[in-house]
Amino acid sequence: MGRGKIVIRRIDNTSSRQVTFSKRRNGLLKKAKELAILCDAQVGLIIFSSTGKRYEFSNTRMESIVERYNKAKDDYQQSHNPVKELKKEAAILQQQLQELQQTLRQFMGEQLSGLTVKDLQNLESRLEMSLRGIRVKKEQILCNEIQELSWKGSLMHQQNSELFQKAFGTREANVVNGNISTPYYFTINREVNAPIHLQLIPPETHNYEINDVKF
Repeated sequence: MGRGKIVIRRIDNTSSRQVTFSKRRNGLLKKAKELAILCDAQVGLIIFSSTGKRYEFSNTRMESIVERYNKAKDDYQQSHNPVKELKKEAAILQQQLQELQQTLRQFMGEQLSGLTVKDLQNLESRLEMSLRGIRVKKEQILCNEIQELSWKGSLMHQQNSELFQKAFGTREANVVNGNISTPYYFTINREVNAPIHLQLIPPETHNYEINDVKF
């Protein structure tokens, strides 16, 4: 007859419990040793009896196995703890914010007492680069506005010419008594690092003779 199935529960008899502990402990230690040899695994086994006696096996230093286990446990907890990860990211962002605020104050000329000459030169170079970028952007915006104003001026001049032609019946709206009228236009001073000046140049004044015009 085969052995009956053993119910896994605490053995009440003290002597039987001790005998079972001794047999199964030896079998567990044997399996741990076989696993380490056959599979080239790093194995550490620690057993405490009900009386507090310790039994252990390791195929390397037990301290190194415990340290490796603690590190792996910490890494696992960090990767599976979103709250801790959020706190870590918040701390990094807070540090970056403080650095940006410090840089901004230095750009404003504040808190420069702890900087060396090299640090001040680097700060000056960064400021010059920033100013150069600002000037380029400002000049681009002004040029776009000037182009738009020039287009509007040309459009107004064309409309005025058409009205003039309808009123006086001339073929060329810009030619009256041999004089040529020109529309308003804009000029821009493009000197380096110089302020941009807008100049409105009006057309020459012409005297028109209107005789017996009826509308």
